[in-house]
Formats: sequence, C-alpha cells, structure tokens
Amino acid sequence: MELNILTLCYLIGSVTFIVGLKMLSNPATARKGNLIAAGGMVIAILGTIFLYEEDGQKLGNYGWIFGGIAIGTLIGFLAAKKVKMTAMPEMVSLFNGMGGACAALISIVEYDHMMAHPPFAEGFSFFPPMDTFFQDPAIPYGKVIIILLGLIIGSVSFAGSIIAWGKLNGKVKDFSFKGQHIFNIVMMLAILGLATYLTINIQGSSHVLFYIIFALSLLYGVFFVFPIGGADMPVVISLLNSFTGVAAACGGFLYDNKVMLTGGILVGAAGTLLTILMCKAMNRSLLNVLIGSFGAGAAKAAGGDGKQQGSYKEISLSDTAVVMSYASKVMIVPGYGLAVAQAQHACHELEKLLEAKGVDVKYAIHPVAGRMPGHMNVLLAEADVPYEKLLEMEQANEEFATTDVVLVLGANDVVNPAAKTDPSSPIYGMPILDVELAKNCIVNKRSMKPGYAGIENDLFFQPKTSMLFGDAKKVLQDLIAEIKNL
Repeated sequence: MELNILTLCYLIGSVTFIVGLKMLSNPATARKGNLIAAGGMVIAILGTIFLYEEDGQKLGNYGWIFGGIAIGTLIGFLAAKKVKMTAMPEMVSLFNGMGGACAALISIVEYDHMMAHPPFAEGFSFFPPMDTFFQDPAIPYGKVIIILLGLIIGSVSFAGSIIAWGKLNGKVKDFSFKGQHIFNIVMMLAILGLATYLTINIQGSSHVLFYIIFALSLLYGVFFVFPIGGADMPVVISLLNSFTGVAAACGGFLYDNKVMLTGGILVGAAGTLLTILMCKAMNRSLLNVLIGSFGAGAAKAAGGDGKQQGSYKEISLSDTAVVMSYASKVMIVPGYGLAVAQAQHACHELEKLLEAKGVDVKYAIHPVAGRMPGHMNVLLAEADVPYEKLLEMEQANEEFATTDVVLVLGANDVVNPAAKTDPSSPIYGMPILDVELAKNCIVNKRSMKPGYAGIENDLFFQPKTSMLFGDAKKVLQDLIAEIKNL
C-alpha cells in the first residue's frame, strides 16, 4: 500500500512539473505555475522520505535529512529575498550550478557504494541482454555508464555555472589563449576515452581513475565557459541549465525514481529548446556561440571599435518631456541599464503618466536583452506593467514605423543597426529591434561606452537619434517631474 502511495506521490509530482512548466510560458500565469511545481516537489520529497523502502527498511536518519533541508531552505529563502533584480542572472547561474554539483555527488556516492559492494560475477559477458542492461547483470554496464554520465555532465554544469556566475558579477574576466578550443576538444576526448576505459575495465578499476575523470570534468567546465563573452551569457546559462537537467535525469535512472527522471528530462528539454531559441534570436549557431568568443576580444578583432562614427546630439529633459507628452504613440525599449538602475518602477510610473495624457505606450522586448532569458519581462512584471503591453521583437518591429517616439533605456547591442548593415561587425546578422524606423529615437545611457559586444552603436549617430545621458532611474524621475509641470 505504501509503495502505491509513493508511486502516486511521484505521479502527482511529475504532473505538477509539466503543468508548472506550461504555465511558466506565460507571464500572467508564471508565478502560479512556479508554486504548483514547487508544491509537487514538496509532495515528492516527503513521499520519498517517509514512504521509500529498500529491502524492507525505510530511510531513517531523519535528523540529518531534515537538518539539511532546513539549512538549504534558509539559505535559499534569504538569498532569494535579498537578491537585487540586477543580480538575478547571477543567482540563477549559481543555483543551477548547485544542481549540477548535486548530480555529480550522487554519481560519486553511487560509484563508491557499487565498488564497496561489487555485483560482479565470474565469467561475465561484455554484452548483456538489452532487457537487463539497466538492471544489475553480472557487470552493471548500464549503471556504470549512467554514473559516469551524471558525473561528467554534472561536473561540467557546476564548474561552468560558477564561472558564468563570476563573469556576470564581474569577478571573473574573459580568458582565452591561442588554441584553447583545440585544448578543450582534446580534454573532452580524454574524458570520454577514460570513461570508456573505466566502463570496460570496471572489475579491475581503481578509484583514482574515477576521480581523475571527475577532476578533468571540472576543469573542462571552467575552460568551456572562460572564453565565452558576456553578450552570450543568456545562451550559456540556458545551455548549462539543460546540462543540469540531463545530469539530474541520470540520478533518476540510478534510483529508479520517476519524478526525478521526469523533472530532469523536462529541465534538459526546456533548456535545450531555450538555447536554440536564444541562438535563433541572435541568428547564430550554438557552435558559433561556443567557439566565437562573441563579446570578448572578437569585437576588437573585427575592427568595430576603430570606425569613425561622426557626432551625436543630446536632448534636454524639458525637450524630451514635450516630445513624449505630445506624441500619439511611444515605445519603450528596456535594457540592462534599466536593471542596473532599478528603474522599472519609475518606468511604469512614466507609462501611466503618459497614458493619462492620451499617449499609447508599449514596451519592445528583445529576447536576449539583459543577462538571462526573460530578464526584462521579470523586471517589468515586478513593477506590475500589464503583460499585454510587452511586445516581442517581431510584434514590436511591425509597429516602430508608426511610432512617434522610441525611448531606449540602457539597451545597446539589441538596437544596433550594424547588425543589418555592417558585415564586418561581430553582431552582423543578429535580429534587432528596428527602433531607427520611428520618427524620433531618444537613447538614455550613462555614457557613450560600448555595450557588452564591445562595439560602437551606429544608432547613436543617426539624425533621428538624440542622447539623454544619466542614470536611468534619476532621468525617469526627473522626466516625470517635467511632464507633470507641462
């Protein structure tokens, strides 16, 4: 009876994961979907703790189990409450790394347990029947393979996520050397070769070889992310997230745990699809992202910094207030500068003030704006901006030609016309927001420094563009005051 109840708990958990993931695809239902999936996870965890049995024995050690849960819950709660929205990408990357580390630790524990109680039999067959491959035949090949996959993928995800976290918060700089991609390929081949050798010779293997694979996987994760530039971080975070999902699914195989397997597969599949969508949004292949070093030294190598752009013009706050107040349609383009300044609430106040004057206000969201997928959507949702006002890139591009004023808040590379006009640019071919089609374009930036891709923005020097320098939050607050005084 208890086994049936545990199976039901796993079924409920699996269903809530699927329902929650579906609801996450819409900003209006995302919060509820997250809670539903979290509720299913709680049911699955409690079911495992109290109902799981092996050889007639339950888990026990409840003090250690709930002590660990309490510590982890406290750390997670405090981290989530204190994190700034600008630091959300770092936290996502860090937590994702913890998932990879967990999967790797599971593999280590299971390998040590297997070697301490070897199920090997004399006269084993190297090719066991397929129907027993993932059970425990004379040599548990399937189990060994799953352990090694969980170890390698989990370790790469953990190490890579930690480097990504460091790069996002500025503690780790881009690093590359000549021949690094070849070095990475050789390292990966070495890892796969050693894993194959260990699988074939599992009877006579030692722990040393297993931990060499572990160490090389960690090292590979570090060098895998090191050369990738900051502009590609949304893709890298999404890719590493899929790695963690696959590693977790390996744990589900090891323990024959349906909910763990389902959750891992969902995360792996969703992360993979999101990675593909991110690459499509930048009109680049995943291979190009991983070896292109976009956002690092590649931009300077392409000569983007040395081009003579001409002069730009500034606009005053009072003129900006007049132009926006008497416009029929205004489009706001949020970028990372908005997040840094924590200006989303001021932006929403400006939106409401303009709408009170009869101005139609909408937001244009580029899929890779910010430092993680959906970063701008999260920021604006926090400020209670209506979801229907958030236009995806394709929708927004259809409306720019009929827009009187576009206000760009801290966005850079996602509005750079060089992506369409300059074949020598490192972002050439990347779909962008066509803000230059509007009648007037006002760009708010702290300075004329290039964006994450490290290149000048042609938009800033076009005749219809005016620069409004300053911190986004203060500029918006002053702009609101000016409009109120008109």
